[in-house]
Amino acid sequence: MENITDSLFFNLTIFVNISSYRYPVFVFCFLLYGFIVSANLVIVLVISHEKALHESMYIFIAFLSVNALYGSAGFFPRFLMDILSDTHLISHSACFTQIYVIYTYAFGEVTILDVMSYDRYVAVCQPLHYRSKMTSKMVLRLAVFAWLCPAFYLSLCIYVTISLPLCGNKIHKVYCTNWNIVKLSCVTSVVTQIVSTAGAVIVTLVSFGCILYTYLRIVVLCWKSSLEFRRKVLQSCLPHIISVVIYSFTFFSDTVLDRYSPHQLSPFVAIIVSLESVVIPPALNPLLYGLKLPEIRKRIFKMMCFKTVTWKFSVRANKKLIV
Repeated sequence: MENITDSLFFNLTIFVNISSYRYPVFVFCFLLYGFIVSANLVIVLVISHEKALHESMYIFIAFLSVNALYGSAGFFPRFLMDILSDTHLISHSACFTQIYVIYTYAFGEVTILDVMSYDRYVAVCQPLHYRSKMTSKMVLRLAVFAWLCPAFYLSLCIYVTISLPLCGNKIHKVYCTNWNIVKLSCVTSVVTQIVSTAGAVIVTLVSFGCILYTYLRIVVLCWKSSLEFRRKVLQSCLPHIISVVIYSFTFFSDTVLDRYSPHQLSPFVAIIVSLESVVIPPALNPLLYGLKLPEIRKRIFKMMCFKTVTWKFSVRANKKLIV
């Protein structure tokens, strides 16, 4: 292959296939981005404003929403711009920045789900020790762990990828991905492929293994407990379980897509699968936690009703002043 390492840009070729639908797609994605930002901001504001929600369970939910805002900010602005553009070139620095943001978001999602599963395990299986174990210091340590692990791991992966000589610049996706750039390498390094695959497998097994272990312990305890106890546990754990299932599905779909050749899938399917991991969790998580957990739902409705009453009162006051 011709070595074009000196090229300053990558070409996101999949956008060519949606050029005739760009305006409807842009409007839909813009509204979707607006919903993701608004919904996650509401969750963060409600939890930070209400002192009754300053518990580890709700703080981790707020972290999940902050992570969603971070990942969406790293994807949607560039994606919306590319939809309307006739050229879809992205500089190397912008591409690797996008990879870092999107991948730290994705990895951060699973580490936050990990610490949330630990929180639920302590709350259900060790309720008498919950207050002593899940202190503010412990919550801070878990938060630091959830943010630093992805940052360190992705910094190492991107450093290895940047050092690779490239023999191409075409990425068959709607955003930059590490694996697609590795496939453009002039050097077929078995070691690089083994290390990257092994790293991804280890991270996945450890992360989901922790979640599986905690819920197995919870299930065993629920099996021996009363129906009322099971109902309460299900109410508090169900949103988290659904989040884990959604994340697992989107992660698996995106991983499978990266292993396929661009010519083996229809462009429409490739675009949909590419978008799943950066769209579905940020859009659904606020609905899951905001609507399923009564404490958050009650305070969201309370805040909305208060704003409506305040607005009506101000309108009436203004009318009286005019009269």
